[in-house]
Amino acid sequence: MAQQRGGTLTVGLGYDIDTLNVYSTGYLGDVQAAVVEGLLAPDSKARYVPVLATRVPTIQNGGIKVAPDGKSMVVTYTLRPGVKWSDGQPFTSADVKFTWEAVKNPKFIAESKDGTDDISSIDTPNPLTVVVNYKRVAPDFASTLFTFGILPKHTLDGKDLNTDTYNQQPLGTGPFKVTEYRKGQYVILDRNPFYWRKDSSGVQLPYLDRMVFKIIPDSNTMVTQLKSGEVQLAYGVPYSQVPQLDSQPGLQIVKNAVLSWQHLDFNFKGPAPLRDLNVRKAFAYAINKATVSRALGGYPTPIDTVVVPVFSYSNKLVPKYPYDPAKARQLLDAAGYKPGPDGIRVKDGQRLSFNIMVQAGRSTDEDAEQVIIASLKAIGVELKPDNKSGVAFRDARYKGGYDLFYSGWITAADPTYSVFFGSKGVNNGQGYSNPKVDALLNTAESTLDATARGKALRDFQTLLMQDLPSIPVTSNPSMIAVTDKLGGFVPNPTNMTNFVNTSGWYLKK
Repeated sequence: MAQQRGGTLTVGLGYDIDTLNVYSTGYLGDVQAAVVEGLLAPDSKARYVPVLATRVPTIQNGGIKVAPDGKSMVVTYTLRPGVKWSDGQPFTSADVKFTWEAVKNPKFIAESKDGTDDISSIDTPNPLTVVVNYKRVAPDFASTLFTFGILPKHTLDGKDLNTDTYNQQPLGTGPFKVTEYRKGQYVILDRNPFYWRKDSSGVQLPYLDRMVFKIIPDSNTMVTQLKSGEVQLAYGVPYSQVPQLDSQPGLQIVKNAVLSWQHLDFNFKGPAPLRDLNVRKAFAYAINKATVSRALGGYPTPIDTVVVPVFSYSNKLVPKYPYDPAKARQLLDAAGYKPGPDGIRVKDGQRLSFNIMVQAGRSTDEDAEQVIIASLKAIGVELKPDNKSGVAFRDARYKGGYDLFYSGWITAADPTYSVFFGSKGVNNGQGYSNPKVDALLNTAESTLDATARGKALRDFQTLLMQDLPSIPVTSNPSMIAVTDKLGGFVPNPTNMTNFVNTSGWYLKK
């Protein structure tokens, strides 16, 4: 069937957007991915493909040159000619260099500045060539800075990126542009008239006229609107609601095996018992991961390591903590925690009673939280829900405003685990630190040698599961409900979101 032009697609988002600047948001950049583009992007199989660049730089094609001493590298991008910003101005190498300078600027409060410190300088010998000089060999260069999006120099030069209107109305080279943003309600995107991409017949993309992103944090409301047709696409549908949506005429459920894992983190800056390895091990033995999966419809897969099985370096030989409540009780006995009159264990007047946080309104996580609370109660540990949403959740996550934190991380196609487990990791709100882990991750993140990298990553997983700062629980597929009228939709398993390639989507009449 021929792709048809026109129409409006309404998407339901299960969270309130904090900012539309892809570098400062604490959430996935769903809306942003349809508006701003990077030089490269991961495809549906988590392989990098060119977007604003004409090819992915490699050693083989001469795009990457490693210094003779093996300590630095140069990456050269050739940019796509004829690309314009959605205001009609030309996109050039100056924009790429500006993006690095703007994100690196100490005054700019970014969610992540990954990759900015690795670069010593950028040369722009002509408008379509970018030469990036790296201080180190950075195998993760594709998954950081220039993949998330390029900033427009002509409108942002000299502006304060923390307060600029760009954060509500970003200018991009992508298929759509933001025409209206109502905080807490919706974002309207209209077709970018200057978009560079054409289909195989020479028709200018995108096919859709408009995309409306509705902010619907309550999953029951989301399901109601999917059933009524008010929303035509939503991802992360609660597992409990999948069967009823699957039987709804006009809707289909797409299972997306995302690069993510659910985890229970201990705050090392929090209550003293959580710094006791025996206590953390008791938690691990007490949680029945199979029960967590069953409570979520059987969709999640129990896991023993933070590196999901899709990656070749996922280590099957890590120390494991199979469900064993008797062993959990023995560990707590040995650590000196004895059951008190109410059944909750206590030592020197300190009860094993903690707050546990998940993102409020995310019913899948709230359901898992209930299973974990019940599992821990069975060994004499009390967990009290302290769930947060919006900015409060984001702040607590980054600053360690919790005792225990249950959530999911989703990674790039080429993950950088130091952001989660490195002593200075931006997502390490729990304050975990092990110099040996830092060293292994530094090795993994500074070599292009696949063998050396794989060994460092496997050793890191072993060490992490010995220290147990975080219990990997399950790998959860994302269930996407989508109208059967939407053609060209292909889910994306990475943190670049399902909206990284919307230009080929179309609505069947």
